[in-house]
Amino acid sequence: MEIYKDRTKSFEERAHDLVMRMTVEERCEQLKFAAPAIERLGVEAYNWWNEGLHGVARAGVATMFPQAIGLAASFDDELLKTVAEVISIETRAKYNEYSKHGDRDIYKGLTLWSPNINIFRDPRWGRGHETYGEDPYLTARLGCAFVKGIQGDGENLRAAACAKHFAVHSGPEALRHEFDAVASPKDLEETYLPAFEALVREAKVEGVMGAYNRTNGEPCCGSEYLSEKLKEWGFDGYFVSDCWAIKDFHENHHVTATPEESAALALKNGCDVNCGSTYILVYKAYKDGLISEEEITSACEHLMRTRMRLGMFDETEYDGLDYTDVESPEHIAVSLEAARNACVLLKNDGILPLDASKIKTIGVVGPNAQSQRALMGNYHGTASRYVTVLEGIQNAFDGRVMFSEGCHLFRNKVEGLALPGDRIEEAVIVAEHSDVVVLCVGLDETLEGEQGDASNTDASGDKLTLHLPDPQRLLVKRVLEVGKPTVVVLLSGSSLNIETDKENALLQAFYPGSEGGRAIAEILFGKTSPSGKLPVTFYKDVEKLRDFTDYSMEDRTYRNEKPEDDNVLYPFGYGLSYGKVEVTNVSAAVEGDCVRASVTLKNSGRATKDVLEAYFKSGSKDAVRNHALCGFKKVCLGEGEQKTVEMNIPLSALTVVSDEGQRYLDKTAKTVIYFGTSQPDAQSETLTGRKCVGVEIRL
Repeated sequence: MEIYKDRTKSFEERAHDLVMRMTVEERCEQLKFAAPAIERLGVEAYNWWNEGLHGVARAGVATMFPQAIGLAASFDDELLKTVAEVISIETRAKYNEYSKHGDRDIYKGLTLWSPNINIFRDPRWGRGHETYGEDPYLTARLGCAFVKGIQGDGENLRAAACAKHFAVHSGPEALRHEFDAVASPKDLEETYLPAFEALVREAKVEGVMGAYNRTNGEPCCGSEYLSEKLKEWGFDGYFVSDCWAIKDFHENHHVTATPEESAALALKNGCDVNCGSTYILVYKAYKDGLISEEEITSACEHLMRTRMRLGMFDETEYDGLDYTDVESPEHIAVSLEAARNACVLLKNDGILPLDASKIKTIGVVGPNAQSQRALMGNYHGTASRYVTVLEGIQNAFDGRVMFSEGCHLFRNKVEGLALPGDRIEEAVIVAEHSDVVVLCVGLDETLEGEQGDASNTDASGDKLTLHLPDPQRLLVKRVLEVGKPTVVVLLSGSSLNIETDKENALLQAFYPGSEGGRAIAEILFGKTSPSGKLPVTFYKDVEKLRDFTDYSMEDRTYRNEKPEDDNVLYPFGYGLSYGKVEVTNVSAAVEGDCVRASVTLKNSGRATKDVLEAYFKSGSKDAVRNHALCGFKKVCLGEGEQKTVEMNIPLSALTVVSDEGQRYLDKTAKTVIYFGTSQPDAQSETLTGRKCVGVEIRL
C-alpha cells in the first residue's frame, strides 16, 4: 500500500510520500493557487482561493454575518467561535456538494483566507472594517477564537483558516504595491506581530498570507525576517502570497529584476503557494538554477500536508454535510444574535428604547435605511434574504412607518435629470409628519474598502475625512432642524463624525449582516439591550492624526494618544446599554502564571448584556503612554441582578516592550489593573457616569 494512502501514518509522512511520486514539473504546478489534477496519483484539481471573513463569500448563498469590525464590537470570543463554526460547516457543506458535481472553481475550496488580523491603526484605512480593530490583545483573542471555530477539533480540519496580511499592513491602499512600512522593533513586538504570534502558537492556524507591502525594506511575501518569525513560533502550515503580490517584487518594489528572480525570492523565504501568476515560472527558475529541487519539494509537501489535514484523500467525519446545512434556520439565528451584539449605543438621552404605545408614526429617513449594501461590508457572501433597517422597523412596529431616501449615498441627487438635493424636501416632510425619526446614514463598501473594489477612486478605498459625504451632511442638518425626536443609526465600518449633538440617540451598527435590520429594530424598541463596545477610537477629524504613511504607534490609538489633543469623539471600549452595570468590588492576586480576579458587577437598570473590561497601567519606562486592554468578558445581568465574575489574566498580557523589541514583565514597576465596563479614562467616565475600579498588583 502506498504510504500516502495509509491513514495510520502521519500527515507529514503521507505528504512526503505523495510528493516524492510527482515529477519536479508536477510539484511546480502544485504551487499555483489553481492547482491542476494529477490523475495517476488521485490528486484532484484544487483552487486554494476562498474567502470566509464573515460568512462564505463569492460562491452563492451562505449565511451572512456582520462585518468583522462588527463582530469585534461584541467583545465576545465565544460568539466569534460560534460564528466561525457556522462558516466552516457551510464551507465544508458547499465543498462536498460542489465536488460531487465536479465543480472545483475559485471560492469553492476548504482553505479560507480569513481572518484579517491587521491592526486598524488609522481610521482612514478603507479595509479597516475587515479587521478586529485597533488593539492587539482584542485582535489576538478574537482571532484565535475565530481560527479554532473554523478549523474545529476533529481528526481532520473542518476548514483551514489563514491569518493575513503578514505583516505591518494597514494602508494607504493606493501605495500598497510599492510601499515600505517602516516599523521599530518596539512597535513590531508591541503592536503589529502579537496577534499573528498568538494565532500561530495558540490557535495553530493552518495558513498565513503575506502582505503586498515591504516591511523594513523586505517584501512581505519574500521576507527573511518574517519567515524566521514564523519558524520561531513553530508554524507548520502553508504560506500564501497576497494576490499578484510577487510580481510587485520586480514591477513596483524593484528588489528583483525579473519574474523568475521574484519567484525564487518568494519560494526561498517560505512562500508555498502563489495567488497570482508568477509561480508559472517556478520550473523555469529551477532550470535556470535560481532555486533547488529541495525548495520546490518542501513547498509542495507543505501544501499536500494541508490537503491531507483537510481529509481530501480520505473519508472524513464531515462528509455528511450537505446543502441543507447552508443558511439553515439555526445558522440565521446565529447571524441575528451576532448582529444584536455588533451594535454600539454611543448616545441616548432617554429616548431609547422607544415606547411603541406612545408613537403613532415613525419616519425612517436616509440612504442606508433601505440599503442591502449597507448591511454587507466587503468580502461578503449572498444571503437569500436581507432585512434592511426600514423593513426591520416595519415588521416590528404596528403604527404608520413613513420613508424617504433623503439623498443619494454620495452623489448630489438621486434622479439623474433632477436638481441637486432632489430628495431633501421629502425627508423634511416625512420628519414633519412623524412622531419620531430614525435617520439612517453612513457609508458602504463602495466608499470604504479595498483598492479596486471601492467606487471611492480619489482615495483608492481609503477615507480622506471622517465626515459623512456632503449630501448626507445636508440631510442630517435639515432633518434635525425639524426638531422631532431623532435617533441616528450609523452604518459604517469605521470612525465617522456626524458633526452635531442635536440627535437624541446615536447607534453605531457597523455593517450588521443580513439580519441587521431585525437586530436594530429589536434594539430601538427595547426587545434587546445594546451591548457592543467600540473596537476602534472614534475621532473628531483627521487634522491631529499622524501622517497616514507613518507606521510609528506614537500618538496612535487609545494606548498612546495624547489626551490633551482633545480629538476623541468616542473612546475605544465605550458603549452604552439599557442597563446600568458597574463594578462594586474587586479582589485580584497573582497565582502561578496569571492574575486571578474576582469581580462583582451590579445592574441597577434593565436586563442587559455588558462587557467586563480589564486594562493595566504600568509605571515601567517601556509601557504604553496610557493603559492597555488585558482582559474582557461578556456578561448577562438581569434587572437589579448582582453577579460575581471570575477573570484570569495571563501575566503575558501584562508585559511591556523595550525599544529594542524585548518583551518582559517589569516586576519593579507599579502595575494597576482597572476593571469596569469601559476604559479607565476621564472621557469614558464622563460618558458613562461610572468609574472603573483599580487594583494594584504585585508582580
